[in-house]
Amino acid sequence: MPEGGIPKDGPSAGITMAAALISALSGRQVRREIAMTGEITLRGSVLGIGGLNEKVLAAQRFGIRQVIIPAENEKDLKELPAPLRKGMKIAAVKHIDEVLAIVLAAKAEAETPGVAELTETAAIKKPSAPPLRRSAIEQPAMVN
Repeated sequence: MPEGGIPKDGPSAGITMAAALISALSGRQVRREIAMTGEITLRGSVLGIGGLNEKVLAAQRFGIRQVIIPAENEKDLKELPAPLRKGMKIAAVKHIDEVLAIVLAAKAEAETPGVAELTETAAIKKPSAPPLRRSAIEQPAMVN
C-alpha cells in the first residue's frame, strides 16, 4: 500500500527502476534524452512525488528537455518558474504502461543486445588448470 504522506527516501525513482528492468528484460533501450520521476505501486499505478521543482531543474541543468512526472503532480507545474518551463516537454502519466510507451525505443533502435541475446552468446569458460600431482614427500605434514 502506498504511503505518500510518510517521509522516505527513494520511492520517486520507482518508475525509473521499473523502466530499467523492463528495458533489460526486453532488449529495448531506454531513451537517454528523457528524465522521469514517480513512485510505482505493485499494480503499475504511478503516484505523486515531492520536490518536483528541484527534479525538473536538475533535468534542465543536464540538458534534458523532456520529463515524465506523475499525473498527481500536474497541479504542481504552475509553481515552476516560467524560465524553467520554457523549452521543457512534460508528460504527466498515471500508469507504467504510459511511461514505457514514451521511454522505450523500438527494438530495432536498441544499440545493445537484450538479456536473452547476451546469455546465449556469452558462454562462461572455466579456466583449465593442470591436475595436481603431489607425491607423498611433497604433501605438508599433518600437525596434531
